[in-house]
Amino acid sequence: MFDIAVLGAGPAGLAACRAAAGKRVVLIDDNPSHGGQIWRGELAISIPDHVTFHPSTRVFDLRPGFTLHTDTQGVISAAKLIVCSGARELFLPFPGWTLPGVFGAGGLQAFVKSGLDVRGKRVAVAGSGPLLLAVGATLRKRGAKVSVIEQAPLGRLLKLLRAYPSKLPQAITMRLGLPMRTGTWPVRFDGKLHLSNGSALEVDYVACGFGLVPNTEAAQLLGCRLDDGFVAVDSKQQTSVAGVYCAGEPTGIGGLEKALAEGEVAGRAACGLATRPVSRRFVRDLIETYRLHPDLAALAKADTVVCRCENVTRGALDPFRSWRDAKLQTRCGMGACQGRICGPITQQLYGWTPESVRPPIVPVPAALFDQ
Repeated sequence: MFDIAVLGAGPAGLAACRAAAGKRVVLIDDNPSHGGQIWRGELAISIPDHVTFHPSTRVFDLRPGFTLHTDTQGVISAAKLIVCSGARELFLPFPGWTLPGVFGAGGLQAFVKSGLDVRGKRVAVAGSGPLLLAVGATLRKRGAKVSVIEQAPLGRLLKLLRAYPSKLPQAITMRLGLPMRTGTWPVRFDGKLHLSNGSALEVDYVACGFGLVPNTEAAQLLGCRLDDGFVAVDSKQQTSVAGVYCAGEPTGIGGLEKALAEGEVAGRAACGLATRPVSRRFVRDLIETYRLHPDLAALAKADTVVCRCENVTRGALDPFRSWRDAKLQTRCGMGACQGRICGPITQQLYGWTPESVRPPIVPVPAALFDQ
């Protein structure tokens, strides 16, 4: 029995662990090492000595009393729980998005950090959000020839930078040497990447993502309330469920500084220590800056695949009026990703939302349910 269980070993989870010094803490992550996506291979924070770390471990069920059912460690129990489950990329389908050479923006970054050689390769980093510049900077550092295509207009981007001058140096540093188009987005890939402004780019790789989607499944399974798709928390990062805290991207997409600050608050609050609330103004301004252009919902054609796991096209989904009906009739969302990719896509295309979250929240062998 642990005092605190922390789900997710990214910046928020590591900050929570450090703040919970003196407690018996277990840290669980499905990756083979800590650091999350942002510090993959470039760790800036080590795991404190008071923390028991279980890497490559997936939590597939959570039950009252905070019993965590895992695929490698059996059942883990804790008095309190801090959910730092991060986020995943939002994809919007367009003709050719399933062809070889097209990656998620963060996905290609992860491959490069894991050893993929992109020296001399022409890479278009397209979509929306601050992640594009970070990915572009990583690829350029590794020798790629990078072009950034951002769907948000230049005026909104400049307004954001003016509102947060402390973030301007980092933005300028990432921007230097990166050819960038704004107010533009991909419409088709056929070996060339065709853009909404009528131009086309000769590329070796496309890294495409339209922002981030919070991983809220674990919190939802425990009954935590959501607000506008994010886990609702108070000034102490406490969710609507007593003893459950949440920090980082699940409470609002805000980047590294927010994740570290919220993780520290959650860790201290779980220990009964005094905390200072984290401002959410930047989160709101990011949402406004990078709101998606309505035309992006029309990129997918009738024969464009929406659900990659079950090979379901947009034309097959168009007759339905809800996520439930589409799932029952087409198997959309019933593949290995359990709707993590096509679920947010259909929400953007049709306004559909899943009605519930049920275990297992990740695919595991049926025998594990005997735990």
